Amino acid sequence: MRAGRFRHFAAIDWSGAAGERHRGIALAIWDEGAAAPRLVRAGHRWSRTEVLHWLVEDLPADTLVGVDLGISLAFVDRGAFFPGWAESPADAKGLWALIDAICADEPHLAVGAFVDHPEASAYFRRHGGREGAAFGGGRGRLRVTELAQQAMGCSPYSNFNLVGAAQVGKSSLSGMRVLHRLEGGLPVWPIDPFPETGSVVCEIYTTIAAMAAGRSASRSKIRDGAELDEALARLGSGRAGLRGPVDDHTCDALITSAWLRKVAHDPALWAPAGLTDAIARTEGWTFGAT
Repeated sequence: MRAGRFRHFAAIDWSGAAGERHRGIALAIWDEGAAAPRLVRAGHRWSRTEVLHWLVEDLPADTLVGVDLGISLAFVDRGAFFPGWAESPADAKGLWALIDAICADEPHLAVGAFVDHPEASAYFRRHGGREGAAFGGGRGRLRVTELAQQAMGCSPYSNFNLVGAAQVGKSSLSGMRVLHRLEGGLPVWPIDPFPETGSVVCEIYTTIAAMAAGRSASRSKIRDGAELDEALARLGSGRAGLRGPVDDHTCDALITSAWLRKVAHDPALWAPAGLTDAIARTEGWTFGAT
């Protein structure tokens, strides 16, 4: 594995919200030879389908792309994504395909049809106090990589939880539709083998990048241009040049792009102790979780 071969480092802050265009999506990239990461189409309100198009058509060669979403669901804890359901897939790629098929008629890569599916809904906590019989209670099921995040001081949420401002379930499920449509064109680490050449997608957790930039897990969000530049400087970056209030999605994308550039060459981050072949195939992993 040649972990230091990438020339560009992109980070995508994602959104699973309803509708076509979202303030919560931000895309940043550090180009080869640049002094700092930049926003892609600054000021533009992205749609999920536009991000998919950018990944397929406009992604520079040899780019490491971090996407801020869960690339799979918990599997290891119960030996299945959806124990007791005959349609439960055997691996992450099967999960992506199942979600995309059930949501085929949903516009904007939305996932309402999946979370309201008569079988699948039993495994999720949904709005209105609707907790499925198979949700399991408490905070919900966590992947092995999320347990590793927890050990680092982070507070990951279960992707089976779809309730609350900090939930990431819907964004993860909508992101899985995108990952399914990248099949054969852009490998997703560690679910796909790490290629010797070309671009790669990986899961990121922006809190890990913020912690590397000197923030605590509880104060990971930055919404000020001066604080953003301070965090970027800790990651070896030049200034972003933004002044005054800045939305946290923009800050997350820029900081994580800078962090990816700083750490992507470290082979240890591509071979965490808890990652096995079976976990890679079913649950995937978060880059930087150790």
